[in-house]
Amino acid sequence: MSDATPTHGVIDNPWHRLREFTDARIGLGRAGTSLPTRRSLEFQLAHARAQDAVHLPLDVEALCHDLDGLKTGQSIHRLHSQAADRETYLQRPDLGRRLDEASRERLAEADDAPRPAVDLAIAVVDGLSSLAVQQNAPPFLEALTRRLAEDDQDWSLAPLTVVEQGRVAIGDEIGESLNARAVLVLIGERPGLSSPDSLGLYLTWGPRVGLNDAARNCISNVRPAGFVFDEASHRLMYLLREARARGLSGVQLKDRTQDDVIASSGGFQNFLTS
Repeated sequence: MSDATPTHGVIDNPWHRLREFTDARIGLGRAGTSLPTRRSLEFQLAHARAQDAVHLPLDVEALCHDLDGLKTGQSIHRLHSQAADRETYLQRPDLGRRLDEASRERLAEADDAPRPAVDLAIAVVDGLSSLAVQQNAPPFLEALTRRLAEDDQDWSLAPLTVVEQGRVAIGDEIGESLNARAVLVLIGERPGLSSPDSLGLYLTWGPRVGLNDAARNCISNVRPAGFVFDEASHRLMYLLREARARGLSGVQLKDRTQDDVIASSGGFQNFLTS
């Protein structure tokens, strides 16, 4: 029987075989001029999951418990942005980029002595998918802290921070307040219709309030069904070492962790420079 033969009114699409390699909605078939009922219901379910990921509150208590179990030796500070609630957060992105007054005071020094510099501050931020943070931040940080401990360079860490109603740029204020040479923001990315649990990693060297996204390096789609934790931590360690060696991050710092793969496969020549 041909792949395009109607079955119970549904005309299949020969591209359906490619769905085993991707979560993209391809080869869905048709029923008359519409999607088959099954595919339409799958779309509605994915849309509902994406909405839930945006609006589901972060369980900060459970997250801090999981992070404390990593035994990093660092305390955990619970912080909040200037966006008081989810509705404000979604309508006022600018308020999600700065800490509220209580959080700034929490990070302030208890005495007048200058805070010693550290290599890295890590901020775990709910972002647009608390589901991504809840599920993926602890196992990723477990992989990262293991690599940091095994690295031939020493890495000093600031206290870990967990931020509610935060955007990526809030890490700049946190890193600056903690006198960190670099800040890493783990944040829930905007949910897609096949990835409501995607975690993003944003690395910034020399964090300070007012930087823009050109100063950051991003590793996206960190989750078991995407960029797995061990590989993501490997790539991040490369960026961390290069950022410290060169004193920069962002568009001037390229991820070359795949160069050895390209070389071993024969490499590619750039016709503009060859």
